[in-house]
Amino acid sequence: MALQKNLAINDEKNYITPEGFAALQAEFHQLYKVERPEVVRTVSWAASNGDRSENGDYIYGKRRLRQIDGRLKHLMKRMDLAEIVDPSLQQHLEKVFFGAWVTLFNLSDDSEHVYRIVGKDELEPTKGYISWVSPLAKAMLGKGFGDTIRVITPKNEETFEVVDIRYSQAKENTSA
Repeated sequence: MALQKNLAINDEKNYITPEGFAALQAEFHQLYKVERPEVVRTVSWAASNGDRSENGDYIYGKRRLRQIDGRLKHLMKRMDLAEIVDPSLQQHLEKVFFGAWVTLFNLSDDSEHVYRIVGKDELEPTKGYISWVSPLAKAMLGKGFGDTIRVITPKNEETFEVVDIRYSQAKENTSA
């Protein structure tokens, strides 16, 4: 049963915005072309100093190489599975879909929040970027202007109204 659950998670679509994919590529490039060669030089130099058992540069350098290699492997896998979805090509601008900037009015406390629905690799809660698989995003998908959304949170049930939907980046999120 656990194996089937892991397979389902790994087979799930990895939707990502063009900006998110570019960020993955930039991180991969930074690690592979800049950081890794620098750490390899340090480890090689440390290894040439002799006794490796008490050589901090060697020990920590090897550890950092393992971390970098693990992250590179993860990034390659995520990029291979990525399905780039360009929100600027969205046809139904009156509905909430992947990549949308959505302004919600919280009916419980009269507050307004702006969220962008993005891929799992693009999460940035401080900027209002939420994953398309999150409960809030799932509740928003397919909704239109004026629609009401109910989301159960750990504290209580929240009710929101969709007050704005846009697919351009003209206005970045200022509150979350």
